[in-house]
Amino acid sequence: MQGVSGRHFLQIPGPTNTPLRILAAIAQPTIDHRGPEFQELGRNVLTRIRPLFRTAQPVIIYPASGTGAWEAALVNTLSPGDRVLMVETGHFASLWNRLAQRLGLMVDLITGDWRSGADADTIEAKLRADKEHAIKAVAIVHNETSTGVTSDIPSVRRAIDRAGHPALLLVDTISSLASVDYRHDEWGVDVTVGGSQKGLMLPPGLSFNAVSPKAVAAASTARLSRSFWDWEEMLSANKNGFFPYTPSTNLLQGLRVALDMLEEQGLDAVFQRHLRMARAVRGCVRHWGFEIQAAKMSEASSTLTAVRVPAGFSADALRAEILASSSVSLGNGLGPLADRVFRIGHLGDFNDPALLGSLAAIEMGLAVRGIPHRSGGVESAMSTLLGRNAAQPIAAE
Repeated sequence: MQGVSGRHFLQIPGPTNTPLRILAAIAQPTIDHRGPEFQELGRNVLTRIRPLFRTAQPVIIYPASGTGAWEAALVNTLSPGDRVLMVETGHFASLWNRLAQRLGLMVDLITGDWRSGADADTIEAKLRADKEHAIKAVAIVHNETSTGVTSDIPSVRRAIDRAGHPALLLVDTISSLASVDYRHDEWGVDVTVGGSQKGLMLPPGLSFNAVSPKAVAAASTARLSRSFWDWEEMLSANKNGFFPYTPSTNLLQGLRVALDMLEEQGLDAVFQRHLRMARAVRGCVRHWGFEIQAAKMSEASSTLTAVRVPAGFSADALRAEILASSSVSLGNGLGPLADRVFRIGHLGDFNDPALLGSLAAIEMGLAVRGIPHRSGGVESAMSTLLGRNAAQPIAAE
């Protein structure tokens, strides 16, 4: 990248670009986390974070990455040897599965093709077969960051209800929170996992558990070891705006400004902005003649697009070329998708010029690497952004 001028385009699907307003807030002097100024900050963010999850229930904030919130969701609700039903929708679903097994849980894994979301009918069949109600939780990744596939959480909730099963519903929204419509209370989710570094536009370092009354009740009898992740201590301290241990004070200062920015735009407008960007990217990719990793456009993510490169070509070599020549970072393929896909992040603090610049850099990289494609993908994206393809239903894309 030596000699490349201009700003760097961080177009991985998280961490995302952090706006200057948020960086300025984080750069403010650190305050006393036991004093009245922090108490006001704590009460502010602990109250205002709830609408992002569409919940009236508590949201617990940890000084951790999303992996910590995964662990917190499990250790607060389950006991050693409990069975958990999980769906292999991609790399991050697989990692959550591995974490659960390391904690001593028995995972019943529904294998997947890494191109589709969770299948509600299969989940229902598994739960109906569990006559003894040995399965204590169903854990689903809402938006699989490795594949660009979004699962239908309301359909999973309906499947659990049709089966008449008491299992908890745990959902990972790390790459969809504040970017894709999500409704913790309405959809009957018991624990929602989130992170700061994607739709919230913050650096990594904060993670979240939104918890239902049923989940809090389960925590009173759960026997997996927990200390740092314990909900009871957090909820008790949070009532007064404080935390039981030193929180990430400066990141919480940034979170307050991130919430300001999201409220100024309005959540529904934020969701529509992400959907509009996603449609432009998918139209561009199809124009190039490439396949999207998501098999069904009804399940295609609004926050990222995983693009399959033609056989015989290297996705990693393409990404390296684009980074070196244009200073644009794209996401790599993970697990079995390594060197087979590249991922375009289109979430967070992101607008039309940033999108078009990123797509132009990719199209130039395709030309330099000699990867067969149809030129003019950027023009196709512009047509979508201008509304010329707006009437096209998403399922038919």
